[in-house]
Amino acid sequence: MEPVLVIMAAGMGSRFGGLKQMTAVDDADQVILDYSAYDAIRAGFRKIVCVIKRELEADFRARVGDRIAPHCELRYAFQELTDLPEGFAVPAGREKPWGTAHAVRAARQEIDGPFAVINADDFYGRGAFEALYRFLAADGDGHTHALVAYKLKNTLTENGTVARGVCTADAAGHLLTVTEHTAIQGPAASPSFTEDGGATWSSLDPDAPVSLNTWGFRQGFLDEIEARLTSFLENDVPKNPAKAEFFLPGVVNAALAAGTDRVKLLHTDDVWHGVTYRDDLPALRQALADMRAAGLYPERLWD
Repeated sequence: MEPVLVIMAAGMGSRFGGLKQMTAVDDADQVILDYSAYDAIRAGFRKIVCVIKRELEADFRARVGDRIAPHCELRYAFQELTDLPEGFAVPAGREKPWGTAHAVRAARQEIDGPFAVINADDFYGRGAFEALYRFLAADGDGHTHALVAYKLKNTLTENGTVARGVCTADAAGHLLTVTEHTAIQGPAASPSFTEDGGATWSSLDPDAPVSLNTWGFRQGFLDEIEARLTSFLENDVPKNPAKAEFFLPGVVNAALAAGTDRVKLLHTDDVWHGVTYRDDLPALRQALADMRAAGLYPERLWD
């Protein structure tokens, strides 16, 4: 089966201060997702599934989807709080989305083969999509997946902290663990993280491989997500019903710990660009302008 690209676009963009998935990043009024879809199609992907909020469907189609749709098979999936396994209900007062693994699960009816997963609000570079497509298009054993890992120093912003999954690997290049740090800051040469609101900071290796949610999964991983979701709802949600989140790296870690799956790290030296904060936007626009000037992208991607 042909690989499918799943783009998680249901995030609220709280630190950015708005729906950053729909914010223009160039003078042609294009958004980051335009560049990701363009790179993915050039890499070989022919089907793209955008996971969005149902109430944003009309705006999303008009703002982004209608430009992309003529160039691939574009489908939509909706991440909803009530989309839970039978026997479970949304806790009283819960408004926060369930997290990235739940977002991928929302696309389960549209995933008919191996699939890649990315965020809608990160610029990854063409190399990541080429690496993922090559991996997913090749024959696999059904339980070996992939992660495109970036160097931590290439994924920081000058405008605040970022959340990153710091990876460890074995001698064969297979992922051992992903440790989620929700507050990492620069400078790039000596990054550090805090777990107590900034009272103390601990250093990190600037060359440490990190996850930006650039995953490649065999289709059977959906069963792993389903099983782990049930455990999450039974064990984690009662402890924090308003804010507990079902993260994709957490599902991967659980599968690795159980010995049922493994993940190959695909390394890249590309530099991440994104809009975690509104002040990141000028730097992103300049980086994309430089890439267009170098001939890496046309001024209007879809003409």
